[in-house]
Amino acid sequence: MTTTTEEKLVGAQALSGEDDSRSPSTIPDHKQSLAQEIAAMSSEEYELAEKNLIWKIDRNLVPWMTLLFTMSFLDRINIGTAKLAGLTTDLKLTSLQYNNASMIFFVSYVAAEVPSNLVLKKFRPSRWIPLIMIVWSIFQTTMGLVTNYHQLLALRFCLGLAESGLFPGISFFLTGWYKRKEASKRISLFFAGAVLAGAFGGIFGYALSRMDGVGGKAGWSWIFIIEGLLSFVIGIASIWMVHDWPDQAKFLTPLEKEMVILRLKEDTGIMQEGTFSWKVVKRALKDWKTPTFMLMYIGCAEPIYRLFSPTIIAALGRFTTPQSLLLSTPPYVLAFITTMTTAYLSDRTGKRGFFLMFWSAIAAIGYLLFLTIPIRYPGGLYTAVFITTAAIAPCIATVIVWSGNTFGNHYKKATSMGLIFSLGNSGGIISSQVYRGKDSPRFLVGQGVTFGFSCICFISACVMYFGLRRENRRREKLYGPAPGPGQSHEWSSEEGKRKYGLEGLTKEQLVELGDDHPAHRFIL
Repeated sequence: MTTTTEEKLVGAQALSGEDDSRSPSTIPDHKQSLAQEIAAMSSEEYELAEKNLIWKIDRNLVPWMTLLFTMSFLDRINIGTAKLAGLTTDLKLTSLQYNNASMIFFVSYVAAEVPSNLVLKKFRPSRWIPLIMIVWSIFQTTMGLVTNYHQLLALRFCLGLAESGLFPGISFFLTGWYKRKEASKRISLFFAGAVLAGAFGGIFGYALSRMDGVGGKAGWSWIFIIEGLLSFVIGIASIWMVHDWPDQAKFLTPLEKEMVILRLKEDTGIMQEGTFSWKVVKRALKDWKTPTFMLMYIGCAEPIYRLFSPTIIAALGRFTTPQSLLLSTPPYVLAFITTMTTAYLSDRTGKRGFFLMFWSAIAAIGYLLFLTIPIRYPGGLYTAVFITTAAIAPCIATVIVWSGNTFGNHYKKATSMGLIFSLGNSGGIISSQVYRGKDSPRFLVGQGVTFGFSCICFISACVMYFGLRRENRRREKLYGPAPGPGQSHEWSSEEGKRKYGLEGLTKEQLVELGDDHPAHRFIL
């Protein structure tokens, strides 16, 4: 905390002095009395209040969001465990049919991500997120009742449609609560926490498969049924456990809401504001950063969907199903460690691009090992599993955080992040088709394609890093330093308009600029 009492006073007074009637903000300004109460605090009092506020936000948001994504992650990947438990045998699925059942999930998932992110704001997180979780849990449970390929295909499609809003929605939601240099640890924690839980998800699924014959159902049926029912119970509880945006959150006092808004405005000015318009959507579509982040995300998302497959590990040697599931656990644990270490260092240094370039290069090396090590050396191939796991997992979280840090205007961010997730998660379609059963045990086609995607991630990260650095330097040269703490009024004041050459623009037009506003500086 480096904000001085004087800077805090200026910032609070500037915040309270803005006109609510003209503000298009999705996070409206609050009463002047609250701003004056903040301004009256000493530096020590404000630092303590801010520390308590962040801890309160953390404990009310992050654990439950982590649990929700954990269930989503398990429900998404449990078809692999079900395969080992006899799904393909009982339903008489060919290798192609199994791949199609895996793939069809991502078709609907990708198609619905952008609309879901836009709907999230309209229907409030506390309503939308529990709704989609309850719906997907019903589809997940009924997957345990299927008797043929076509029923499985239809339910996997519906499952993808229902789940599509959760991961991009949570990521978008959390970026609306924290300063840009605080977001990485939180988003990485909910992703890495789910990954760590996934380490034991296969073992849990195998334990459920031991219920084979109970109630006349096969073991793979119970995997879907029990995990679906767990998601249903958690979805019901989410009606009370999921919160809304800062201005509507019931667990915050009015003073705490004001502090959250003040912190966000000091960090990004008016970039948290915005109302929906097609002009803003078009601005997101035309921005070169959107397709670059899309390529960056698919570059690390495609590998993630086959990275931890017990099926691949089973092909490395003559392992039984329990052994394959146990051997898939340590890479998950390593993924958690590298993801959280990267998040800590990323927030501490305020850098994103360097970590992405580093880890994507390491991932590419790992896939080269898969392509070059003979199958007679299973230990070497298992080492490659660890290398690729350690590299790909932190890439996912870092891309999410970096994209959320980059885009301004509430709905431009929602649109861009939705598009990023849409293309990125289409990597699941690709991975389900390139890792073919006939290519076992080495899966050279799949590993080669995934090596290429790792390179795409590396190249896109380089382009983004140097592109944003160039733009920051251009703005510094033309306009001088960005507004500091207590100077958020510069974004829209008459003096600020003159400084940035924006005379004549209304507040609404300034908000529409988003990250194109000359006062904004990008995190690298």
